[in-house]
Amino acid sequence: MIELPSPRAAAELLATLVLAPLLLSVIAKTKAAFSGRVGPPWLQPYATLAKLLRKGAVYSETTTWIFRAGPIVTLAALLASATLVPVLSGEALLSFRGDVVLVVYLFALGRMFTILAALDTGSSFEGMGASREATWGALCEPALFLALAALAIATQSLELGTMLGAGLAEARGSVGPALTLVVGALGVVMLCECSRLPVDDPATHLELTMVHEVMVLDHGGPDLAAITYGAALRLVLFGSLVVHALLPHDHLPAWGDDALRLIELGALAAAVGAVESVMARLRLTRVPLLLVGATVLAGLAALLSLSGRAS
Repeated sequence: MIELPSPRAAAELLATLVLAPLLLSVIAKTKAAFSGRVGPPWLQPYATLAKLLRKGAVYSETTTWIFRAGPIVTLAALLASATLVPVLSGEALLSFRGDVVLVVYLFALGRMFTILAALDTGSSFEGMGASREATWGALCEPALFLALAALAIATQSLELGTMLGAGLAEARGSVGPALTLVVGALGVVMLCECSRLPVDDPATHLELTMVHEVMVLDHGGPDLAAITYGAALRLVLFGSLVVHALLPHDHLPAWGDDALRLIELGALAAAVGAVESVMARLRLTRVPLLLVGATVLAGLAALLSLSGRAS
């Protein structure tokens, strides 16, 4: 049964959608600080989106409707996910039993249409990036499913609001070690799904080393704005999974809960910027090992959660 949304959940969703690009600013500012620079203005992501929305889009005669639908479907899937994932508090706009499975497949739907749009161009470079993206996605999904399974076992629920909310805070005492492994696995999945170092380099300009960026080379104008905003929203959603698993809140006032989550998401973005400042991108042959390692961590977390609940 789907629960009706509350005004607080609607306000939190609106705040999430508005503030999502700020995480990209936090990452950029952190990387600039590591290199001794000032960095771009805090509102630069919003200015970039506004500039792209004012531009027109150019489409190749060889592309079909799939190329145009790619950014739209991807953004729509992420927006639908945002209604189901509790970002600030443990309360999502929409909630029902089993919504966690729908969220995972919405993420996969967005990735699939990004890949199809890249293949639709007929470009060998974009096809190469699509192949790599499909490979990383196939290796990420077991880790993501097992990590969420560990949370489901710990909270005895298949509802994200309970898995990441009060239910997780109550179960933390018995499954603390499992949650540590879950955070590690989700952190690796977040870096992969959001195309961040050490899996992918969003700032690279070499087509042979690109993964996600090479798939969107032919997009421009509003289409590229949808892709850019979608990347920020994806980072917020996966980041919220990490911070909820790492620091479940319990018995906090509404304003304090939301404010603390914003600070935690900002700290997570700063940590991503620090990782990108001190690490180089892994060789392509090393990335599968990293993702398999995340799957092993998530599997161990599920086993520990099961034993913790049994005891």
